[in-house]
Amino acid sequence: MKLSISKEQLVTGLQAVQNVVGSRTTLPVLSNVLLVAAEGRLELTATDLDMTILATVEATVSKPGRTTVPVKRLFGIVRELQAPEIDLEVDEKATMAVRAGGSFFKVNGLQGEEFPPVGIVRQGKSVTLEQEKLRSMLRKTSFAASSDEARYVLNGIFVSMKEHTVTLVATDGRRLAMTDEAAEVAAESVVDFIVPTKAINELNRLLTGLGSVDLRLSENQVAFHLTGSNGLGVVIQSKLVDGTYPNYRQVIPGECQERIQINREELLGALKRAELMTSDKSNSVKLTFSRNQLAITANTPEIGEAREELAIPYQGKDFAIAFNPAFLMDPLKSLDEDEIAFEVIDELSPGVIKTQKPFLYVIMPMRMS
Repeated sequence: MKLSISKEQLVTGLQAVQNVVGSRTTLPVLSNVLLVAAEGRLELTATDLDMTILATVEATVSKPGRTTVPVKRLFGIVRELQAPEIDLEVDEKATMAVRAGGSFFKVNGLQGEEFPPVGIVRQGKSVTLEQEKLRSMLRKTSFAASSDEARYVLNGIFVSMKEHTVTLVATDGRRLAMTDEAAEVAAESVVDFIVPTKAINELNRLLTGLGSVDLRLSENQVAFHLTGSNGLGVVIQSKLVDGTYPNYRQVIPGECQERIQINREELLGALKRAELMTSDKSNSVKLTFSRNQLAITANTPEIGEAREELAIPYQGKDFAIAFNPAFLMDPLKSLDEDEIAFEVIDELSPGVIKTQKPFLYVIMPMRMS
């Protein structure tokens, strides 16, 4: 195998795939990246057997071939090289020579045949979305997914593909985020499935906001084909979470007593300041609604107290409700709208945040001391 490639292209490819590789793996080849050189391009593949990432970059290939080399080692070398062009050459013992300007490295690898076969999903149920739309949907939901391994079906995002709509839902049992986007979903592609958190994190990292993403589903795997403006791109493929997602619609409150419009930035700023006076033991803030005013208070005996007042268009009866401030701030950080609608029933029922766009966030209240 022999090729020339720009440093920028090789760094882009290695950055895309290297996060999949774990620091501790029982199979040495899983610490490596599979490099496949073909006409005009270099394919880079890394896997942990649950998730696979394949990146395709431009290269001038003089001798096609395949090999594997330690991905972190190669990335460390390439990142530090000063020359804009890099020559790679691999001998029959899977030793890679790296030349760039006055720099020369030899990296010991393993034969390409030792890399586990990875079948990329290219057929099956599918939908196409703009990268920017999917990135926005993930930003509005992924923070609410559970990290509790005992509740593994909640360790990811629930995706529902219905005709004309793709819906994303995440919950950890204490809050729930949901958003949807219009999309052309064929009747034979209507399906529900759960994408694990690790794959969601990689999607969040690799979606550029340019180009499109083709989502393709097989029986137990999902592949996200990210296509850039040059026609080359990245595929993120993952096993699905095996299990039945809970009926999330049951936790969405029905008719609300009050619907209050609040400036998102002002509320977020007030919550950030109030949170400074909370602790691990006492991590709640109290929202007290009165005529044309919202008071946000935090009181922690061993630290002190804080009070923030916001002017709001509220004419209802006085009442107070307490929330975990981090849970209340998460959706506010992910939204773009200037105003949010805050819906409440009473101090014991969940609060709901809505926006003009299709977004809904349900948050359980905390007991007031």
